Amino acid sequence: MDQLVRALLMLLLAHLPASFHCTAALSGDDGGWALGSSIEDEGECSIEIRDVNSITHTQFIKEYAYAKPVILRGLTDNAKFRFLCSKSNLLREYGGNTVRLSTANTHSYRKVDVLFEEFVKFLLTPQPKDTLGSDTLYFFGDNNFTEWHSLFEEYKAPPFSLPLMHPAYSFGIAGPGTGVPFHWHGPGYSEVVYGRKRWFLYPPDEAPEFHPNHTTLSWVSLSYPNLELHQRPLECTIRPGEVLYFPDRWWHATLNLDASVFISTFLG
Repeated sequence: MDQLVRALLMLLLAHLPASFHCTAALSGDDGGWALGSSIEDEGECSIEIRDVNSITHTQFIKEYAYAKPVILRGLTDNAKFRFLCSKSNLLREYGGNTVRLSTANTHSYRKVDVLFEEFVKFLLTPQPKDTLGSDTLYFFGDNNFTEWHSLFEEYKAPPFSLPLMHPAYSFGIAGPGTGVPFHWHGPGYSEVVYGRKRWFLYPPDEAPEFHPNHTTLSWVSLSYPNLELHQRPLECTIRPGEVLYFPDRWWHATLNLDASVFISTFLG
């Protein structure tokens, strides 16, 4: 582990935020990822939720694919993938593999390579709200698809496809309080495997005000409470078994409320 990573680790351990509270782990339901701390406030849910039995592919295309986000329940059965993503399984299979971490900053592209075991044991910690995005190391997206192929081939992607678009996976693991600040790209799905992830979304023509080097946790703590009702984003917290779909060019930011394991399916 290089000195930069060690310094970040010491900073995180020394300044755990007061906004965290201890919670009892749900036996057998956290995959071994619970850290004993999480963020209590899930916020409200202003995004439509549809059960898979209440919507067809045609309805999805007509009502949501190009218009607005939606949360879909029961869309796929990823029980096997979830089992394979338990902490003990991933450490056993991939602990000695090198993973590439990114900074959680809208305009920063710094990367740090560490062993997966070192990331899980030393860097997967609660996020202080005063930590800058450029100092936050986040495991998401830079996955070696050759080394992780046996895991990804067990994932059942959401079946509602978009015309002329093909899926690409991004797998992530992050501690409570982490998340990516507002940004936008093409359409996609996000599924939580373990933990809870809070989402904030704005339409393409309603760019939110945010500091590119401040974390989502900082934005939620300092900026969000001061928003007028008409300025507030669409938002919801998703849990295991729920899939959030977001259309092309929608602004979005995420906040992991627990130690979370998640996978996104980007369409492009």
